[in-house]
Amino acid sequence: MEGGFSRLGPVTFLDPMTARDAIALVTDEFTEFAEPTASSSAAGRPKDGPIDWPGYGDARARARQRTGEDESVVCGVGRVAEAGEAVLLSFEFGFLGGSLGERTGERIEFAHRRARELRLPLVALIATGGSRMQEGMRALLQLQRVAGQIALTRAAGLAQIAVLRDPTTGGGWATLGAGSDVVLALPGAQVGFAGSRVRPPDADPAAYTAESQLAAGQIDAVVAPEELRGTVARWIALLGPKDGEAEPVSPPAALFAGSGLPADGVAAVARARAVGRPHAEEYLDAYFDWREPLVGDRCGGVDPGMLCGFGRRRSSRRPEGRTVAYAAQCGTATRPSGFRAAARLVRLADRLGVPVLTLVDTPGAANDAAAEREGAGAAIADLFAALASATVPVTTLVIGEGGSGGALALCTPDPELLWVTPDSYFSVIAPELALSILKREPSELEETTERLQLHPEALKRLGVAVGIVRRAGG
Repeated sequence: MEGGFSRLGPVTFLDPMTARDAIALVTDEFTEFAEPTASSSAAGRPKDGPIDWPGYGDARARARQRTGEDESVVCGVGRVAEAGEAVLLSFEFGFLGGSLGERTGERIEFAHRRARELRLPLVALIATGGSRMQEGMRALLQLQRVAGQIALTRAAGLAQIAVLRDPTTGGGWATLGAGSDVVLALPGAQVGFAGSRVRPPDADPAAYTAESQLAAGQIDAVVAPEELRGTVARWIALLGPKDGEAEPVSPPAALFAGSGLPADGVAAVARARAVGRPHAEEYLDAYFDWREPLVGDRCGGVDPGMLCGFGRRRSSRRPEGRTVAYAAQCGTATRPSGFRAAARLVRLADRLGVPVLTLVDTPGAANDAAAEREGAGAAIADLFAALASATVPVTTLVIGEGGSGGALALCTPDPELLWVTPDSYFSVIAPELALSILKREPSELEETTERLQLHPEALKRLGVAVGIVRRAGG
């Protein structure tokens, strides 16, 4: 249990974080649910459990005496700073290793039901070694039960946030953890489907840490204990239930350094490729009051050239602010993991009723051998599908290079919501590649560039873009 934390700071194996310690880390007030009524399948349990495991009843009694809890999970409603209420479920690792048994499944199911009834987000504070051996297959079946509740809460349009404590392994990781919309972890937490006692003897232990999972795109952030309440509160504020239909967002104002519009296609390409031109990070910082990132594609990849997340934006029309989801290219060739991360973002925003802003800036999709092996075509197709099926409005601003399908995949399918800046171009393919495909001479590059009709005014004239966004006050 090294790497766990309590409210008082780092703790040792002899003083692990309890379920109520974890609750206190994120809530100002907490009201525990009463014990749910046992299901008929679990009624009349024998002392030693459904498979009559010798000594199981005594082990449960010792766990109750040691922890003060009567099961491995505590559930209730808590107030999380200024963000408001959420349903919380917190694992007690001291109770039989935080394992999932039938009563654990009952409590988790009840917590999800209450979240849906109360229209509250659900926060899971996880510390578990997996399914409870002493209940055999009756314990393992709880994973399906939990997964079913996660699906129902997802379908209800409610956000689910996981906080991974030490350890988070087995079915708890593969359901409540990895199945959540936002996945946070405490530093040094052991995270992985395989627990420490069932891994191959030569397994690299570093692969099973929160930090490694973040690098692999499996979680969204590693958060220090003293920062956890604020981080969870911001996510609740961003992803809490929305009233009414989502309305389109206005595009950011242009941040271009030059003046006026490019005179022709050649000038437009040069301006979009200029060193020092504003990029996605600057646009996002100017547009949002604050934002929280989503990291990775949940398939083992992270593309640093694709920024995804949710932010809060205030305006004269909405002084209280509104939540906007964003996916933004950073000027590099987009990797398959970047397309998958953007598709994940769009689908989550659509389910939660949050409008989306996309910023397009890429010379195109990565086309090296590694990208092909990583499924570039399938990843691009999936993002096209996510945007085509989104029911929330998606606003797109092309802020730099708009290179072929790798750029179009991040664009709104609504031509009335696609904008361009004076620093941008959008083309069926980069001019140099068009020259190669058409078997033209290098001397014909300028003419080919002009014929592609890729500069901002041409894009507006062709109906590709609804308009050209100027600098604020310009």
